Amino acid sequence: MKKLVFITGAGISAESGISTFRDSDGMWENYNVADVADINGWFRNPKLMLDFYNMLRTGLKDKKPNTAHLAIAELEKDFDVTIVTQNVDNLHERAGSSNVIHLHGELTKACNESKTEVKDIGYGEINIGDKIGGTQMRPFIVWFGEAVPEFEQAIPVVASADIVVVIGTSLQVYPAAGLLNYVPKTAPIFLIDPKPANTFCEVTCIAKKATEGVKDLIVELNKMK
Repeated sequence: MKKLVFITGAGISAESGISTFRDSDGMWENYNVADVADINGWFRNPKLMLDFYNMLRTGLKDKKPNTAHLAIAELEKDFDVTIVTQNVDNLHERAGSSNVIHLHGELTKACNESKTEVKDIGYGEINIGDKIGGTQMRPFIVWFGEAVPEFEQAIPVVASADIVVVIGTSLQVYPAAGLLNYVPKTAPIFLIDPKPANTFCEVTCIAKKATEGVKDLIVELNKMK
């Protein structure tokens, strides 16, 4: 089987109703990113951070994988599929994908301050006073100002890919953007995005939203089995 690697971002989950940073009418507009997505925000006001991620986690429970998530999961029948996602939701897993690397953490997990102990909390809340490993429990999320340890796991996956597909991310933010540096020269790259940004490498653009663009992608992949 050919190795097929997806690099996914907020755009694929937006069609499932999950707000992105850039939405003008989403829940993020009511918060300063520095207060809820930066490690310094945790030190300043952990309760605000906990309340915010409790809200995201509760909202995630009712979200459903869309047809793009489901189609990617189905491709495991014909390809060796790995997903490297910038998303913290679990929609890829709920769609049936079995090999997902979360660069920015997972909303349904919690950890101690040093991230050395991690537990699955599902859609439950984290409150001040909840502890794990002797410290205040916190969301298992990679905030701005923190290391991205899963990036090192993603590098060899991308470097061994036969085909790479980028969906719902501009790949303008590092370190995730750096993954394209590791794509083999022989591997074709597909970009699914309604407004594709300029890239520094040769890609085949499918200028559609994820749910529609994946349909076109599958036609191309069927030629490459």
